[in-house]
Amino acid sequence: MDNKKVLAAEAEWRKNVLDPHVKKNAAIYAGKSFTTISDMEVPLVAGPSHIEGIDPINDIGFPGQYPFTRGVQPDMYRGKLWTMRQFAGFGTPKDTNERFKYLLSQGMMGLSTAFDMPSLMGYDADHPLAQGEVGREGVNVTTLADMEILFDGIPLDKVTTSMTINAPAIVILAMYVALADNRGIPRDKLGGTIQADMLKEFIAQKEWICPPRPSVKILTDMMEFCTKELPRWNSISISGYHIREAGATAAQELAFTLADGLTYVEQGIERGLDVDDFAPRLSFFFDVHNDFFEEIAKFRAARRIWAYELKNRFKAKNPKSWMLRTHAQTAGVSLTAQQPVNNVARVTMQALAAILGGTNSLHTNSMDETLALPTESAVKIALRTQQIIAEESGVINTVDPLGGSYFVEHLTTKIENEARAYIDKIYEFGGMLNAIEEGYPQKEIAAAAYRFQQQLDRKEKVIVGVNKHTDDDEVDIPILKIEQDKEDQQIAFVKKTKKARNADKLAVAMRKLRADAKADKNIFPAVLEAVKLYASVGEIAELFREVYGVYRDPANF
Repeated sequence: MDNKKVLAAEAEWRKNVLDPHVKKNAAIYAGKSFTTISDMEVPLVAGPSHIEGIDPINDIGFPGQYPFTRGVQPDMYRGKLWTMRQFAGFGTPKDTNERFKYLLSQGMMGLSTAFDMPSLMGYDADHPLAQGEVGREGVNVTTLADMEILFDGIPLDKVTTSMTINAPAIVILAMYVALADNRGIPRDKLGGTIQADMLKEFIAQKEWICPPRPSVKILTDMMEFCTKELPRWNSISISGYHIREAGATAAQELAFTLADGLTYVEQGIERGLDVDDFAPRLSFFFDVHNDFFEEIAKFRAARRIWAYELKNRFKAKNPKSWMLRTHAQTAGVSLTAQQPVNNVARVTMQALAAILGGTNSLHTNSMDETLALPTESAVKIALRTQQIIAEESGVINTVDPLGGSYFVEHLTTKIENEARAYIDKIYEFGGMLNAIEEGYPQKEIAAAAYRFQQQLDRKEKVIVGVNKHTDDDEVDIPILKIEQDKEDQQIAFVKKTKKARNADKLAVAMRKLRADAKADKNIFPAVLEAVKLYASVGEIAELFREVYGVYRDPANF
């Protein structure tokens, strides 16, 4: 049909039907605001006028084809379901190994490893600053001996592994490679992801060892090693999750995450790598919040922006370089301690949004995660949520079923435009490193978080069970408690491991690592040799602090 006729018909309908109806019921709408959770205005009814200027071929396209708005594979979930992962890690490596094996037996497709705070911050289990935190919010890994237990009986060449760790990521990845080497597993058989996204640490999560520039240098060393030695490994999981959890809007999450990714591409090219050699192994990690359509649109906009930037800004030739492949996790920040069983409904809604948005991998949070690490029964429900969607909902039968929707396409473009405005601003600073040092993304996120909290306080936004539909009766659900004896066991094991090491050989390896770090060489080979001699996370992190310096957040708010 002629587009002019369609637009004319819509205009006539709005004038003669919709507008009089709204005017007649004006009292219903008085004082109400109809926006997404990120404060984007939502039309009462989207129609042809809302997709004017959107090119069906160049902007929406088809699944598996540039600009990948509709998904990175032509058949998406018909051909292969998203990878179902459940974040797991607590107590000792033995405890987490048992949880890994349980989840795999229940149908989980890949491992996703959570580390405790000492490991994340680069401290050993026996360090005074680790006291009270060992194994409490993830598994403790101090040396290669812990990695050997953590993955005991798990075939590294058959199971993909995701590891969520950033500042000491080079040490943990080196341990994983060392474990494979010691088992005789070829490096080209290792599949998985290590997060390693240091830029988002300075923006949002605040877990670092060194200042931003040396941190990115270490990350680039990893990326170079992975490009040459680990062809199936995703060298960075560029993470918007923690940016969103810190209070960012959907567009801010999208913009700051993609700007981080573009920075890593620039770093790889400056290192002398061909963009088509490493870009296909960059992956992403996004949050999935409560606003159903906003989240679907966010995933679609992310793929479109990334495809355009890699193809046009960086002149990548390989279509795989243009593909934004992403893991997603339901929003931890959306879960409530009040009426925690309600979290099952939130997680289901968020999971469905991620799948309709075209995620490639998904973790669903457990209902008890605002109270403690998830129990075995709670994590099983979370996994079953994904399986029910996959097996019973019918959404896998057709690709991007919301493609072409007036509202979804309108919202996709709206989020894209807002994200691009942020990216342009970042480049006005001279890039993301400069923007971070100026505190720009940090300030924007803080402002958004403050604005949202004010809206909750005024009840302009609703969280069921918190500021509306509250209940005085407390719901008692089982929670997982990490007892002190687990920490004591791990500390004793770490001390025993350190005592059994060849001190002379380790000292030589650490001197080599220090020399390479000072000489600005790629330090991954030296880190690998050190961890094979059971150098600890804390020992290598302390060397980094001495060579590269210690960072203090300027808190420019």
